[in-house]
Amino acid sequence: MELKGKKIIILVEQIFNDFEFWYPYFRLKEAGAEVTVVGSGSSHMYTGKSGTQIKEDAKASKISSSDYDGIIIPGGYAPDHMRRYPEMVKLVKEIFEAKKVVAAICHAGWMLASADILKGRTATSYIAIKDDMVNAGAQWVDQEVVVDENLITSRTPDDLPAFMRTIINALK
Repeated sequence: MELKGKKIIILVEQIFNDFEFWYPYFRLKEAGAEVTVVGSGSSHMYTGKSGTQIKEDAKASKISSSDYDGIIIPGGYAPDHMRRYPEMVKLVKEIFEAKKVVAAICHAGWMLASADILKGRTATSYIAIKDDMVNAGAQWVDQEVVVDENLITSRTPDDLPAFMRTIINALK
C-alpha cells in the first residue's frame, strides 16, 4: 500500500482511451491511493473509445485542487473535450503550479497546452500532437516516459507500465 493516504484525480470525458483510463485507475487503487474520477459535468456517465463506461465521482467545478496530491489525464479524444471546460483546465494548471504530480499520456498533451504549462518543459505525447506540444512551448522528445520536475508524460498505451511506475514513485 505504497500510496496509502494519497488522493489522486483521474480526469474523464467522452471518448477516453479505455486502457489509459483503466490501467492507472486500478494500479493506483492497488497501491492504496484514493482515486477520484472527475468529469466536466457534461454527463454522469462517460464512454471510452472501446465502449467501457465510468461514472464521475465529482464535477471539476465542485472540487478543490488543494485536496489532491496529483492528477492523471488519459488520452483518446477525451482531452479535446476536456479542454472546452475551463474548470478542468484550471484544475490541471493549479495542481501543476502547486508542484504536485501532473501526468499526461497520448493525446492528453492537449490539456497541458490548454493549461499553458508546457513552456520550457521537456515532454512527450502521441506523435500526432507533437506540433501542438512544440507550439505550446515544449521541447518534445520521443521517449517512453519523460519527467520534467512534477510533469510526467508518455506516448501510448504501450508505455503504461513505465508511466505508472514513474507516477507511483513520484507520489511516494
